[in-house]
Amino acid sequence: MTPSMTTPPAARAGEEEFHDDIIYPKVLPFVLVHVAALSAFFTGVTRGTLILCVVLYVVRMFGVTAGYHRYFSHRTFKTSRVGQFVLAFLAQSTAQRGILWWAAMHRHHHRHSDTEQDIHSPRQRGFLFAHVGWVFHPQNSGTDLAAVPDLTKYPELVWLDEHPYLPATILGAACFALGGWTALVIGFVWSTVLLYHGTFFINSLAHVHGSQRYVTGDDSRNNWWLAVITLGEGWHNNHHAYQRSTRQGFRWYEFDPTFYALTVLSWMRVVSELGTPPADVVSNERRLGRAVIEKVARQLAADIVAELPHLHIPTREEIHSFAERMLAATPSMDEIVERAREHLAELVSLHLSAMQPAPGPA
Repeated sequence: MTPSMTTPPAARAGEEEFHDDIIYPKVLPFVLVHVAALSAFFTGVTRGTLILCVVLYVVRMFGVTAGYHRYFSHRTFKTSRVGQFVLAFLAQSTAQRGILWWAAMHRHHHRHSDTEQDIHSPRQRGFLFAHVGWVFHPQNSGTDLAAVPDLTKYPELVWLDEHPYLPATILGAACFALGGWTALVIGFVWSTVLLYHGTFFINSLAHVHGSQRYVTGDDSRNNWWLAVITLGEGWHNNHHAYQRSTRQGFRWYEFDPTFYALTVLSWMRVVSELGTPPADVVSNERRLGRAVIEKVARQLAADIVAELPHLHIPTREEIHSFAERMLAATPSMDEIVERAREHLAELVSLHLSAMQPAPGPA
């Protein structure tokens, strides 16, 4: 399952037709980890190994959230070169492939979130594919090195990415040495399976269920219980609204343990320059960028056409009413409505043209 560093997934996506298939050899290791979790029927479960499972889940989830995501994918804070390697090693102990692959995939997701080019969108491919199927699709097996030039300049990170399962193997061996098969199965395997699905819920469930405070041009949602099990990643709509923030729980009451831990590490000078969202972003007073306005306007126009009982161009007031029902509040609403009206005119014109009978023989 080691990713090859070949053609970027974004480039390949445009060259080949999408096929919703999952290649068996890629699935087998993932399935075997889940099957191995059932061996607890033979090893038994002890209080100590359950505690080990919880500790490994929390510590390694921090590796996912602070490492894979907030540091390597978004560079929302700084650390030393040694700290960077330790964070990468901890992240890869979760067996979620190499840091370069993970960061490249995540950056691609943000560039194309919930469009046809998104690698894991419930809107485009369905919930199951967004949750786990995308990991095993052939077009996602390689690492787009052009997407992570800030990371590839470190040879130790490239080496670690080329050995994606080494940290997890070492951790598994340590668990076995500590407590035999019971510690390996309950402590390591169980926590690994839980980490898989905790992480994958952000790709799937956080784009389906929850609230949208900000207009982001995608389906990202805020979900409090996902924030609990993922140490703060459940504030996904917040994150899509301002990706440069280390803090994803924008409000004081939004539980974000990853940010709290990083704050403590900053006091110890292990990390520095933690990103926080600007006040106008938090209060939803910042106007949207042109690219987001265009994306939202096109989606709004398509949704309105789908709801129209008969083809016509709605008035500006009608479009505003549609927008207020379909979108969260935004200071850019008037601009979205104006662009949506232009797109509606184009869509209605295309539909009417398609309905015209073909000219008969002269």
